[in-house]
Amino acid sequence: MLTLSDLDQIAGRGITADTIGKQIDHFRKGFPYIRLARPAIPGDGILCFDDKCKSEYIRYFTDSVKTNRIVKFVPASGAASRMFKHLFEFQEKYGLTPEGFDFFTGDQGFNSVFYLLTHLTGIAFYDDLCARLEKDFLSVEGLTVQRDFKTLIDFILSERGLNYANLPKGIIKFHKYPGCARTSAEEHLVEAASYAKDDAGVARIHFTISPEHQEKFDTLFSSVRNSLEQQFGVQFDISYSVQKPATDTLAVNSDNSPGRNPDGSLLFRPGGHGALLSNLNEIDADLIFIKNIDNVVPDRLKETTFDYKKLLGGYLLALRDIIFGFLRKAETVQLTTGELNEMLTFVKEKLYKDGTEAVKSLPDKDKQAGLVSLLDRPIRVCGMVKNEGEPGGGPFWVFSANGEQSLQIVETSQIDLKDPRQAAIVQASTHFNPVDLVCSIKNPHGRVYNLKEFVDEETGFISLKSTGGKTVKAQELPGLWNGGMAGWITIFVEVPIVTFNPVKTVNDLLRKEHTEGETP
Repeated sequence: MLTLSDLDQIAGRGITADTIGKQIDHFRKGFPYIRLARPAIPGDGILCFDDKCKSEYIRYFTDSVKTNRIVKFVPASGAASRMFKHLFEFQEKYGLTPEGFDFFTGDQGFNSVFYLLTHLTGIAFYDDLCARLEKDFLSVEGLTVQRDFKTLIDFILSERGLNYANLPKGIIKFHKYPGCARTSAEEHLVEAASYAKDDAGVARIHFTISPEHQEKFDTLFSSVRNSLEQQFGVQFDISYSVQKPATDTLAVNSDNSPGRNPDGSLLFRPGGHGALLSNLNEIDADLIFIKNIDNVVPDRLKETTFDYKKLLGGYLLALRDIIFGFLRKAETVQLTTGELNEMLTFVKEKLYKDGTEAVKSLPDKDKQAGLVSLLDRPIRVCGMVKNEGEPGGGPFWVFSANGEQSLQIVETSQIDLKDPRQAAIVQASTHFNPVDLVCSIKNPHGRVYNLKEFVDEETGFISLKSTGGKTVKAQELPGLWNGGMAGWITIFVEVPIVTFNPVKTVNDLLRKEHTEGETP
């Protein structure tokens, strides 16, 4: 099905024909559902620390900063357009008629357009909106009196005004402060100043962005960098990367033939956040914090977030130091039976690793090799939040193909909810994944693992997308924190709900967690 021109296009993106073949094969066969064993809960897969242990691991983290290079890794390539979906829908339906006004006032709930526009004074970009309207001799008050909400929204979304619909989410102003307002990207800088700062006062933060947005990020950071560095006593080391063309996936038609652009070239689509595994693999750090661009809070709520970041980091470092000590010793000597049994207990009880029973019965030499195989891999410690709403994707014990169980982060779309037993496991789950990870991706000798070796290739998924007026099937790679990290040593730790405050719609910025006082 591929022409010579197609093969040239594939090679030009850094993709092999074999990879394309595997992608098409996945389109034909589909991806299997994850087979859940049971939910991970406190006492069975999720650790809960008391205040004493929490203080000890925070101290361990603080003491280790001097000898460890830390980077904060923030996926920030997403556009803000989805934040304003309900505004676009309103624009299509609202008219300057009595019926239109009834449509505007019909839904006055927190997530409504009515609530947003009648509470604009409480939103962080309100002053910018007023300043932009004033240039055209307009005002929020005047447009509201005239019921010209379409123009008001237009000044929020389009190039005529703030152009927020065409900006990355990291550039949107999230929080008000006396005399200023901060974007979500700026809030991540403030976070980095607390827990990603080394002994020399350098805080390293890496953003994955879209190429077309780099100039906007550069402009933003140039305007705020000096003041933030002075305010928090830090020097920022800011870096970027973009999603690589080699991680894009081929789209196909309904018959699984390659999708094509109008010019006949192959149609590729981004491979989802799992594509960022390649970006992560190029980070030079001993410890990497991963957190989404929209999950930030104002300063008054940051202390708890900082404490739990340090807790997660300290616990990972404590585990890593034990693991490295074992691996280094195993390289040079045959461990005693007592030492091997001690490590077996550590692997089973501290790392929740299955497979120890098979290793246990082996001769000591083979037992040592088996333990090295279980330990010589990347490590992640993941914060998990209590699910206060409907149970959904999150931390689970999962069966592998050979029947062993491991701790995994699983999305709802990966689960066969038509299977009553699987649905019951989901309903019994108590926690969800807020994307709050701390990672170690180096071996005991300081070399970065090849993270692709620890991916479960059977955990991608297929969705339908519209392009050029036709529907195609698209494929996403195993998710960065799902199948992309399936082979890692995985630890789940309970963190408080206050550490998870994402902004999915613009109305979320009016929640009390994102304002300095109560919502107006």
